[in-house]
Amino acid sequence: MADQEDEELKMALRMSMQKESPEPKRSKPGEEVVGAVGEEGESPEVKNRRLQRELMAAAAEKRMIVAAKNVAEPLAEKSGRSGSGVVECKDKSVNLVKDEDKNVNLVKGEEKIVNLGEELSVAEANELFSMIFGCEVTRDILGQWTNQGIRFSPDPDTSMGLVQHEGGPCGVLAAIQAFVLKYLLFFPEELNIVSPSLSANVGLRRLADKESAGADIFSSLSEEKKSRALVRGMGEILFMCGSNRRVVIASLRILDGNLEESEGRSSDEVISKALEGLSLESGANLQKVLIINTYTSSIDALQRLEALLPVFRSRMGAMLFLISALLSRGMDSVQADRDDPSQPLVTAPFGHASQEIVNLLLSGEAVANVFDGRMDLGGGMFVKGISTTVEVGFLTLLESLNFCKVGLHLKCPKWPIWVVGSESHYTVLFALDTKVQEENELEGRETKIRRAFDAQDQSGGGGFISVEGFHQVLRETNVSLPADKLQNLCSSGYIVWSEFWQVLLDLDKSMGGLKDPSGLMGKKVFDLYHFNGIAKSVMNGNQVSSVNDFPVQRPRLTKLRVSVPPRWTPEEFMSSGPGTSDPTAGKDSVTEVSKPEPSQHAPLVDCIRTRWSRATCTWEGDAPSIV
Repeated sequence: MADQEDEELKMALRMSMQKESPEPKRSKPGEEVVGAVGEEGESPEVKNRRLQRELMAAAAEKRMIVAAKNVAEPLAEKSGRSGSGVVECKDKSVNLVKDEDKNVNLVKGEEKIVNLGEELSVAEANELFSMIFGCEVTRDILGQWTNQGIRFSPDPDTSMGLVQHEGGPCGVLAAIQAFVLKYLLFFPEELNIVSPSLSANVGLRRLADKESAGADIFSSLSEEKKSRALVRGMGEILFMCGSNRRVVIASLRILDGNLEESEGRSSDEVISKALEGLSLESGANLQKVLIINTYTSSIDALQRLEALLPVFRSRMGAMLFLISALLSRGMDSVQADRDDPSQPLVTAPFGHASQEIVNLLLSGEAVANVFDGRMDLGGGMFVKGISTTVEVGFLTLLESLNFCKVGLHLKCPKWPIWVVGSESHYTVLFALDTKVQEENELEGRETKIRRAFDAQDQSGGGGFISVEGFHQVLRETNVSLPADKLQNLCSSGYIVWSEFWQVLLDLDKSMGGLKDPSGLMGKKVFDLYHFNGIAKSVMNGNQVSSVNDFPVQRPRLTKLRVSVPPRWTPEEFMSSGPGTSDPTAGKDSVTEVSKPEPSQHAPLVDCIRTRWSRATCTWEGDAPSIV
């Protein structure tokens, strides 16, 4: 076939070089009809020119087909999908997905129609690159973001976790990790479905009958279940970014032609080889290699994500997923979400994911703040926070340092899973049991009062409100303060939460307070797990653990025993520090209350206390690290 094509091209070239009079601009009527129907009566000259045109057109058409195959998508779409640019492939089928029932194949699939995808314009690519990295970015930061795949840990003890090898993209990995855990822990039966779909209310569908996951959940995980959890998690994030209407999935054009050579080698090896030398240092570089596909069907989107898992495992995986999330939201919408759209989403000088990136992946909106709703600064100016309850939440060390205030939307998500932020890193905290978030009567009362107080707090989480706002809080929460206490609280012109809290603890329940004669107020004891995806060589004595002479890169999974003691009395609030244990509270007090367990401390404990006040934690081995 190749020889025949070469001969036809040569013949067309020879005929085009012949010395003949130029073809008239308008053919004679007789010639035009003969040339069209191919009658035997056409002249040799006309026949020669017609044959020349046909051969050249056929050669051009074949060149277009070859070019189209080189940029074809590595996914066989269902026939009938709308979209520009399709090509049929009739070679041997190569399937990158291990499940036998999958109908998502590479370009080599027999009789498959593939969507070629779309390119960004040069202007769009420049805008996208500038939005992420700004006008000036170091090669070190670019290296961090273009050398981080989305891969599970090979270590059996942390096989459910995504490994981080480079600094910077931890915010993206931690958010994906949180959603992966949601499906592994609370929807394991759905991971057996070969062609899953997403539901808008998937977060609450099985809460009643699936409150707790087994403690041995990670020991029985198969690679297929982990991959499906990853696909479901990524799909849910992208649909959330697309307001549950669409998903944009980004990939690289340069991978598609090379994937056809995957016979005899793993897809990971083929992709790694194809990416050698690839550098994204500008919007122009990005525009040359990026292709995107848009989906409104969750099934089609999940199939596309599953087919692209080898691509997301590659060194470009984290970057491609961030781009997918930004394009799913829409670049204009992302910029409208932000308080200061002039700043890059990847922060200098260390290349960390900004809070806007994390909030986009957790809530679907690229807002810069973690409080609930929005804060009116006066003069028509306001800043935006989290607008609705989220599936998985967020806690931060910065709140314990009084730099910010995390709202209840992020602090109390639908599922007991939190991304944990420190000054330089993001990790994940989770529980196996949804009951850790249940509140007793008095806790629910406190939550209601605190929510009303925070709604009036215009200080950015500083914990104080105006007198006018305070009276509004009292009306909304049905708190009746004695005149003397009300006057004392309002005497300074503003009300501080800690002072209001002391008064509530000493105010009888009949007046809307939280006074508890027993002093117990429902102690809680439960387990939390902390996962840090940073891969480090594990030391065993003086030796680095290794397999086949290669150091084992192991993230860390730590189990914490958390004890939340009874509420403070006003006297304890004034005299005790955060690490002080409760005294016994009468003859009916349980042994655990009168003899507190010894506690351990680490920065993670300070994060946990922003969710459960005065919690004490214990663990075995080294302290959990959030850096």
